[in-house]
Amino acid sequence: MANTKILPAEEVTRHLTALPGWSVAEGALHKEYAFKDFVHAFSFMAGVALVAERMNHHPDWSNAYNRVAVSLTTHSEGGITDRDMELAESMEHLFRGEARD
Repeated sequence: MANTKILPAEEVTRHLTALPGWSVAEGALHKEYAFKDFVHAFSFMAGVALVAERMNHHPDWSNAYNRVAVSLTTHSEGGITDRDMELAESMEHLFRGEARD
């Protein structure tokens, strides 16, 4: 299991270089994804749901037609941890249609 301690700000910044479009706001990782249509957005969310359930680490997110807004934080720790980074990386792989173990 990934680290569950809050990451220092400089480590979060380092991780963000590999996560295009992600930022930090209000103590959480944020990104908004845009898709061709609702079906593609919902399919992405379904794929992420399977990963998140396997990790037992669930995003705060919303969907409006072809957009999915995501906020990741480890609530039990009160900030961003490696678990959030791992889920964000998985989301990026799913968004790009890349298989991941």
